[in-house]
Amino acid sequence: MADEREVLFEFDVNMSTGILYDYLLKHTYSGLQGILATVIGCLLIMNFAAGSSLLYLIAGIIVIVYIPGSLYLSAKRQMLLTPAFKKPLHYRFLEEGIEVSQDDIVELQNWKDMQKAVSTGKSIIVYTSKVKAAIFPRKDMGEQTVRVMEIICTHMAPDKVKIKQ
Repeated sequence: MADEREVLFEFDVNMSTGILYDYLLKHTYSGLQGILATVIGCLLIMNFAAGSSLLYLIAGIIVIVYIPGSLYLSAKRQMLLTPAFKKPLHYRFLEEGIEVSQDDIVELQNWKDMQKAVSTGKSIIVYTSKVKAAIFPRKDMGEQTVRVMEIICTHMAPDKVKIKQ
C-alpha cells in the first residue's frame, strides 16, 4: 500500500561531530548552566585583573574552557557510539508533522507536540521534547533551507519558533 500523504519537503541528514557540537553549544548556552558558568568564569578573571591571585585567572579560564571542551568530547563520543548516526537519516515534512526514517524504522512527530524551533549558523533545530531534538544541518538542506523554515513557521505556533536566516 502506497503512502498517499502529501510530502511538503524531504531530504537526508548526514550527522557529523561538528553538527552535534553546534547543537550542544546552542542547547547549553541557551540555558542557565552555560550562562552561569560563563558569568562565573568572567568574574574569576575580573578578580585576577583587580589584583587578586593568579589562581583566579587559572580557575576562570578552566571554567570558561571546560564546558565547550566537554561538549566537543560528548559530540565526538555520541558520533562513535550512536549507530543511527552511521547512516543518513531521511526526513519528510508532512502536514501532520515530521517523519524520520532509517532502514525499516519510521517515526512521526506531530507538529502539535513539538516544543520549539531554533537556529544556529549551521542548523535548524526542532525540539521534540525538552532535551530531544531533530537537527537539520543547513548544508544538507542546501538552497531549500528557506523552504524548510517556511514549513516550520506555518506549522508551529509563532511563540515556539525562534529561527533566524
